[in-house]
Amino acid sequence: MTKIITSAYIMIGDEILSGRTEDENLNFLAKNLVNVGINLKEVRVIPDDEVEIIKPIQDLKDKYNYIFTTGGIGPTHDDITAESVAKALNDKVILNQEAKQILIDHYGQNNVNEARLKMAALPSKAILLNNSITSAPGFMVENIIVMAGVPKIMRSMFNSSLEFLDFGDKILSKELKLNITESFIAKDLAKLQHEFPDVTIGSYPFAGGTSIVFRSFFEETLNKCYDIMSKKRYE
Repeated sequence: MTKIITSAYIMIGDEILSGRTEDENLNFLAKNLVNVGINLKEVRVIPDDEVEIIKPIQDLKDKYNYIFTTGGIGPTHDDITAESVAKALNDKVILNQEAKQILIDHYGQNNVNEARLKMAALPSKAILLNNSITSAPGFMVENIIVMAGVPKIMRSMFNSSLEFLDFGDKILSKELKLNITESFIAKDLAKLQHEFPDVTIGSYPFAGGTSIVFRSFFEETLNKCYDIMSKKRYE
């Protein structure tokens, strides 16, 4: 039986929506989730607003196996993700003593001020995610994985989260490039999709041709579908 694990990604940050910050995290997350057999099914981009954070978490947490978030866990006033996640899960925020000690060990006792302690204020049920870059940890609570928005820090936290995640079967893929435009192959692709419902078929135009990507959990079916299309000849 195929084991399917699904996920959603909530990207939090006014700077993303305003265009001030160019996103790098979605591409990294999508590629790395595929590699471990977790299917990314939905992405939402939302502002640093408590209501806007709570709503999608409550909407999605029972729909998918995991929800990944980035952004809003720093030391400033607009970093409200930890508190918002806690409220979404009917949890409370506490000063996590392990996270506090990590900050003290990294910055020194005299340099851990109120703002930095804010990064140790986490939901009471949080499991810490290591941050090898700046030490301030991300966290996982229930099926929500909460990470920083800075790409290199996010990647460290994501790698740390893998030990807590359940992996499914990986989606296999094959690509076929044809030197022909999409309109000439549209009917054949529609027919093929009908014949092979277990294969997802996507077509992507490029200069002078079309790239067709076949994806499936089932290798034999994937190969059969690919072979049929690859043997077609177009004038």
